[in-house]
Amino acid sequence: MADNPAINIIGGGLAGVEAAFAIANRGFDVNLFEMKPHVFSEVHKSENLAEIVCSNSFGSKKLSTASGVLKKEMEILDSVLLKAAYTVSVEAGDALAVDRAKFSDLITLWVSQHPRIHLLRERVSQIDDKSIWVVACGPLCDRELIGFLKERYIRGDLLHFFDAIAPIVYADTVDYSKGFWGSRYSDKKDYFNCVLSQQEYDRFYEELIKAQKVEFKEFEKNYFEACLPIEEIAERGKQTLLFGPLKPVGLTYNGKQPFAVVQLRKENKEGTLLSIVGFQTKLTYPEQKRVFRLIPALRNAEFAKLGSLHRNTFIDSPRLLNEFLQLKGAGHIFFAGQITGVEGYMASAVSGIYVGMNIALKMKRGKMMKPPRNTMFGGLIYHITEKEGQFQPISENFGFIDVGNVRPKKKKREVQAKTAIENTRIWREEYESQFG
Repeated sequence: MADNPAINIIGGGLAGVEAAFAIANRGFDVNLFEMKPHVFSEVHKSENLAEIVCSNSFGSKKLSTASGVLKKEMEILDSVLLKAAYTVSVEAGDALAVDRAKFSDLITLWVSQHPRIHLLRERVSQIDDKSIWVVACGPLCDRELIGFLKERYIRGDLLHFFDAIAPIVYADTVDYSKGFWGSRYSDKKDYFNCVLSQQEYDRFYEELIKAQKVEFKEFEKNYFEACLPIEEIAERGKQTLLFGPLKPVGLTYNGKQPFAVVQLRKENKEGTLLSIVGFQTKLTYPEQKRVFRLIPALRNAEFAKLGSLHRNTFIDSPRLLNEFLQLKGAGHIFFAGQITGVEGYMASAVSGIYVGMNIALKMKRGKMMKPPRNTMFGGLIYHITEKEGQFQPISENFGFIDVGNVRPKKKKREVQAKTAIENTRIWREEYESQFG
């Protein structure tokens, strides 16, 4: 074992943590580098690992959704983050949402207790050619490290986009007489629905459209479509919000469907914090308070956290990485997480699991296994390494799973889910047989 190269992971976020456990749980020591608390990104505040800075929701648990299928695959792959998430989950209907502080605390504790994971609170700005490295520094990767990688290994332009964070309000400042608790198409009471009449919606829309925004240069305006700022959605037309974050479909209030609804979701187990669902924003802080308080239930709301934008960095993975997420021409370097162009918490995490499992297999048998086709996680890996043309961030979706023509058509999602889950099980069994 002494002749084996060191295994180093840069970044204690979701992907880095998953990679560390996937390697360490198979008997190999790993150094997990985290630059906090010495250096913080623009949005990170806590010293703990796996800090969640955007929504506290990990997406749907239902197998009729791509998010739910990916979670099932991650369970099969023994995801440590999912175990933690279910341990500290909060009510969110069919979604898996977490108390973000407890989640980060628990992950940090588990890492510190693992005998083969060595947590090093150091900033890494350069890497050597003698060790195995996993670059899982996230979408806010340290500029010095990015500069080194770009000069030494990557060469060429990196791609950038902006990610948006929704505001969080104190629950005891919400006017609960201006809405109701409920979930779409069910009797659950997981969301507080702030109701707006047509007149109230019209006023909110007009003020939102003319509100002052944080200004960015034109070349920087490259948003990920699934995480658009609410004002960006509004600028596409007055009715657009009614089919997006303010849609009333599936909800009933006083015997009828409201004109518009803004949903609040619990941010912690105690329910003292509520996030405004779908309200990612680039409005200035004063304008956020002014405009969002036009929502009747939030007229006197106090904000625990205001929304913000930050620049996310991702590499041109189809050009730079192979199917094992290794850097072409530098096989000792792997990438994982959002820096590869996967989008979302679970997609980031599963890329870390995949990389970690393959590094462990490489150490054990001198080989690696390609991801399975027709699975959510395999589809993500193949997409980000094989995409032709312009490359943009991608999240899990049923387009990755080809099951041909299914009749009746309404059964297709069910068939796709079963196919993906079974293919993941087969792949995991074949993988584990290498360690027998």
